Amino acid sequence: MKSILIVEDDITYGMILKTWLGKKGFLVSSASSIARAQKHIEAETVDLILSDLRLPDRDGIDLLKWLGEHSLHIPLIIMTGYADIQSAVQAMKLGACDYIAKPVNPDELLKKMDEALKSSSVASEQTMRSTQTDHAFDPNRPSVSSKQTMRSESNENPCRKGAENSSSDYLEGESDAARQLYNYVNLVSPTNMSVLINGASGTGKEYVAQRIHKLSRRAKQPFIAIDCGAIPKELAASEFFGHVKGSFTGALTDKTGAFVAANGGTIFLDEIGELTPDLQVKLLRVLQERTFERVGGTEPVSVDIRVVAATNKDLAKLVEEGKFREDLFYRLNVVQIPIPPLRERREDIPLLVAHFAEKISAENAINGKKFSQEAQNYLTGYE
Repeated sequence: MKSILIVEDDITYGMILKTWLGKKGFLVSSASSIARAQKHIEAETVDLILSDLRLPDRDGIDLLKWLGEHSLHIPLIIMTGYADIQSAVQAMKLGACDYIAKPVNPDELLKKMDEALKSSSVASEQTMRSTQTDHAFDPNRPSVSSKQTMRSESNENPCRKGAENSSSDYLEGESDAARQLYNYVNLVSPTNMSVLINGASGTGKEYVAQRIHKLSRRAKQPFIAIDCGAIPKELAASEFFGHVKGSFTGALTDKTGAFVAANGGTIFLDEIGELTPDLQVKLLRVLQERTFERVGGTEPVSVDIRVVAATNKDLAKLVEEGKFREDLFYRLNVVQIPIPPLRERREDIPLLVAHFAEKISAENAINGKKFSQEAQNYLTGYE
């Protein structure tokens, strides 16, 4: 099992990466600064480093320099949201294996990691053969005792040459907050992990859920959304799981529930914090076993679904208060994506204003209508 060190000061993004790579079979550790990364490297064997370019104490290039000064030839891939060629060239000159721009494309990242690890293995094998040959002539020379020492004796950069930047189009905004949000989305979308989206009403939780679905391998399958707070308590189980004819008053025909309708695709559970305790129990079982019975039915129904939930409440606090099941919370909260309110990404307001002006103009068959600069300034300053 290869050991990966993630150096990333964005705790949420680092946790998403750590969880995702862990599910891919890697042994993953993380550090939020260069200083902590250095301590980890000195204490533990590291096969590959994924480092952000911008870090609170120094940057990824400083880490590259430190590795070189200590003759530690550990392959390192630079990640950055500031994908400028100058930084890429500097990082490559200092020995970076590769360079990938945020939002990270998961498939591309895995490919780059695989290439770096393979190149590193080849370099290590060459060093071992060289070491063994030297021992034949000098029996008093100390033996290589660790992977880290093995790398320090190699004069070859274990990484392939060249850097390829990944890029994605941003239609949702250009602010740092928006870019960070879609870093999370692009990374988690191709996986099957459950996602909990947290944000105030009106911040676009369902839109984010739809984007996760569209960027996933389930994109051609159904996306079914349920507003958990709008379903009458007595009909909730039927809406979720369906019912058989005659199972209760008013059940005049069989009903297909949302989970069956979403089979193969994604089910979006909006305002998950509104679920009643009995429905929380039933939902937990579905997440654990991917099977359930329809209301009034006895035959188990199996489904293959991905669950994306959303809430404007603090579920962890509800768990502490005994209002939400802890085991269900942890099933849903594999990856949590926070959505910032618009007031925290005001740079995006002019883009949204222009978008809606264009949309309204098209809907009303008029052209060229725009908001004045004064109006845009007012909107941007509005709380």
